[in-house]
Order: sequence, then C-alpha cells, then structure tokens
Amino acid sequence: MSDAKKIIFIVGGTGAQGLAVIDALLAPDAEGNASPYTVRVLTRSTTGDRAKQLAAKGVEFDQAAIVKGLDGAYGAYINTDGFTVGEVREVHAGMSIFEAAKATPGLKHYVWSSVMYGSKAGGFKPEYRSGHLNGKGLVAEWVSTHASDASPQGLAWSIVTAGPYTDMLPSGLLEPLNVRKDGTVVFAAPLGDGIMPLVSLKDIGWWARYTFDHRTETSGRDLDIVSENITWDDLVKTFTKVTGKPAVYVPQTIDEWFGNFHIGLSDAKIGTGSLTVKENFAGFWAVFRDRKVVKDVQWCKSVHPGTQSVEQWMRENNYQGKGPTSLKGVEDTGRWPVNEDVTSRL
Repeated sequence: MSDAKKIIFIVGGTGAQGLAVIDALLAPDAEGNASPYTVRVLTRSTTGDRAKQLAAKGVEFDQAAIVKGLDGAYGAYINTDGFTVGEVREVHAGMSIFEAAKATPGLKHYVWSSVMYGSKAGGFKPEYRSGHLNGKGLVAEWVSTHASDASPQGLAWSIVTAGPYTDMLPSGLLEPLNVRKDGTVVFAAPLGDGIMPLVSLKDIGWWARYTFDHRTETSGRDLDIVSENITWDDLVKTFTKVTGKPAVYVPQTIDEWFGNFHIGLSDAKIGTGSLTVKENFAGFWAVFRDRKVVKDVQWCKSVHPGTQSVEQWMRENNYQGKGPTSLKGVEDTGRWPVNEDVTSRL
C-alpha cells in the first residue's frame, strides 16, 4: 500500500473558510497520527500575506487552470467567491469546475462548499433573493442531480452547506456598531426576532475533514451544518454573560441598517451581477428574519460532539466586541465602512 499523501485541491484556500479547512486537513487525527492529506491551492497571487502563511506550512500553490490543479489530486474542496464575481459567474464557475472534476482521471472525492439557497427557502418570493446565497445554492442543486460513485474507481461528491460565520462577529456584517458612553455595546441588525444559523470556521474545518475521512458515508449527501441557531436577543445575553459588559440589541429596518454605513456602499454592484449590495443583503437578512432557514443543531452535535456554541466561541477567542476581520474580502478592500456619525447615536 502506498504511503503517499492524498492531495486535496482547494479553490478559495486563502479565504477565511479556506484557511480553517486547510488547518483541519493538515492536522493529526484524533489518535495523533499524521494527516493523510496534503493541500494544493489555486490562487490569483502567491505574494499575499495569507498565501505566504500557507506556503510556510508546506501548502502547494498552483496558479494555472483548474484542470491542472485537479490533475493528480485525490479530492477537491471548492469554495468560490460570489462577492468577487457575482451570482451568474459563480454559477458558471461552479458548474464548470464540477465538469472538469468529472473528466479528471483518478479524482475520488469532490466537495462543494455551499450555503443555504435563500430564494428556494423563501418560496422563490423576490424579497428573499440574495445573489451570494443563490449562486452557491443553485450549484448545489445542480451537483445533486448527478450520480455519486463511492466505489474505489468512482468519483463521489458531497456538499457541505454552511451559513454565516460566528467569526464575523468581530468585523464584517455582524459586528457591534457602537459602544455608548455608559459602556453598553450595541448590536444593531435588521433581523427582528429571527434566527441566525451561525457556524464557526473551526466547525467548518472539522466537517471538511470529516467529509474527506468518510467518503462512503458522505457520498451523495448534503451536510447542512450549523454551530448554533441564535436570536440577537440571545446573542447579547451571551455576550454579557461572557464579557461582563452590558449590551443591547437594536432591531432595524434594512434602510436603517444600511444607513449605518457610508453612502455609496448600498448602490455598488456585486461582481458583474445585477443586484446591488443593498438588494443582495435585503434578501439575505429577510431569509433569517423570517426564519426561513433553521438548521438541525442536534444532528450536527450527534456527528460532531465538539460543535462550538456561540458562548464557547466567544470564550475561546476572548471576544470583546469589535476586532480584526477573518474575511479576506474585508481585509483586502475595507468593505463595510461604518458611518460613525450615524452609529454613535445608536
């Protein structure tokens, strides 16, 4: 039997999710045995800070075409960036990469990183359309129409459907927007009494490793994962419990929420798509505000007993409110510029 490590080809390896997945794939197993995997990452640049950090871990970088990246790999973990390219191009990319995988001799396991299909969850009503949810969701639906072959010679596919990251609480969409003079930390969002199915990056990494470790069991399955379903009232209670700081949730309309950010953000287009940032996130928030997606935490815990609650995440990361972002797009572009003239009044 060959001792050669299995190559996992990753698209999106320098993003927040990709870094967590790579760490999980390269980690020793529960018994302390060396990982059976090595990682190859497709990237636009090998000179970025995150790419350099991965190179220091022995991660192989391949800037060539997808076909070359798949060649010789055992598995593929594909997490496309809909914010950069837009919904239509993400769907095309997702389909094209899967087709390339199907044509690659020796590839055994294809994993599509997805999110909830917002429009479908909302009965295809226009108020639930969110391009960055729908792009991945549409590809997942399409992948699911293909046979998954878990035989030794076949190509099995699996889908890991995550959601908003718990790790976005310090910066990037979910962060608190003000600290009042009396020290009260203000979490403002157009969520109403809805539920946000948060998943930590650490848990996503665990599920990615589990999926590759259990090819037969996960073949042809959509693993709909979550760390905790949480309301924002419960979020602020948890925050106060962990930090000792007073906190409050301020429900807002979508117009009020976008008013927290500098003018120009709401009208910007996402990639080459037709939706503006405001239109996209109006649909995003509506899906969770109206509880169109509530995930099965108990099932997740039955498979992954170490599932990280929001409280556990806050304690492990010494969360105090705002902090550095885990999102590469925010890190690179400074997206979500807060208008402190507005947020200071919250």
